[in-house]
Amino acid sequence: MFERFTDRARRVVVLAQEEARLLNHSYIGTEHILLGLIHEGEGVAAKGLEALGISLEAVRAQVEEIIGQGGSSPSGHIPFTPRAKKVLELSLREALQLGHNYIGTEHILLGLIREGEGVAAQVLVKLGADLGRVRQQVIQLLSGYQGPGGKAEGETPGA
Repeated sequence: MFERFTDRARRVVVLAQEEARLLNHSYIGTEHILLGLIHEGEGVAAKGLEALGISLEAVRAQVEEIIGQGGSSPSGHIPFTPRAKKVLELSLREALQLGHNYIGTEHILLGLIREGEGVAAQVLVKLGADLGRVRQQVIQLLSGYQGPGGKAEGETPGA
């Protein structure tokens, strides 16, 4: 599933897992993906969220308020929730819709927005981000980030 992911997008998935562990959650949900996107810091998604004034601290606080901390630290593999899997599938659709043959952080964020009902979407709305506005911001950033090969600068698929 992750073969089309850029290095940054793969890093987001790893960071999402770390965020789940930090919160003692035994699953990776949309909220952890959102935390991973912001935590990554360099990709189009992080830049877009930052431009809208959405910080890692604010998102983490909202996630803790909505879900709370888990009881004990998970060990071993942490699975994706069905909703988080759907977001990753939607990120591929978003990439294809934009004519991209890779999945970058921007596509994951667009997938989160398109899904629209998970904890991540709730958190974005609660922090005052209109989902349509986030989408516009990402598309706007993408149009400015296009490199000569039609790929967002710095976002190249891993080998």
